[in-house]
Amino acid sequence: MDYWRAGLTEIPDDVWQPDVEVLLLPDNALTVLPSRIGTLQQLHTLDLGHNRLTEVPPELGDLSGLSRFLYLHDNYLSALPEALGRLTRLRYLNVGENLLTALPDELGGLKSLVELRAQHNRLTRLPDSLGALGALRELWLRGNRLTELPPGTSHLTELREVELRENLFSEVPAGLRELPLLRKVDLRSNQVRDLPGWLLSLPALEKLDLRWNPLDGDCSVLDVLERRGCVVLR
Repeated sequence: MDYWRAGLTEIPDDVWQPDVEVLLLPDNALTVLPSRIGTLQQLHTLDLGHNRLTEVPPELGDLSGLSRFLYLHDNYLSALPEALGRLTRLRYLNVGENLLTALPDELGGLKSLVELRAQHNRLTRLPDSLGALGALRELWLRGNRLTELPPGTSHLTELREVELRENLFSEVPAGLRELPLLRKVDLRSNQVRDLPGWLLSLPALEKLDLRWNPLDGDCSVLDVLERRGCVVLR
């Protein structure tokens, strides 16, 4: 069902059919997501982006069929329910452009998650359970207030791309140190001054963006990366 830009202020009654698999409700004026959402057991894609939601009910975690996309971006969410961690089949989650100061510890339950977008929130930390997302390939965290990544980040062995632009990192996060498939790291507009030698131990690194950081230490590691074929922007 597609209700994109339909001028909705509430979810229409014809949505509540048990065989609905795709529900698209972006760019409306929804302020409430009813707890009834948990009855749509066949739903594999749910798009609630660009609305006016201030919260989502815990019944969202009852959507056992939700295996493709969950879009909650561009709302006014200040927290996510713990029950979100029950969406063990979900592959893509976008909670960007909200008012989140934290992600739930139960995030690690999203064992199938391939892409996590939480950009432009107010995050100061990430849960330790982040490291349990063993299938994660892309992590987008631009425009938050992060100073570090949790130690468990080193377990994200499928991670290919991480965007940490416009945060408060004073160093390249050590959690990225031994990620064998990591190709792109974006650290633009942080507070990084020194560069660790372990950057050379990232065998798949293709692009490292360090623009608009106060680099003032030994940058010879960047020269080595460039000679190896990595695109370095500084």
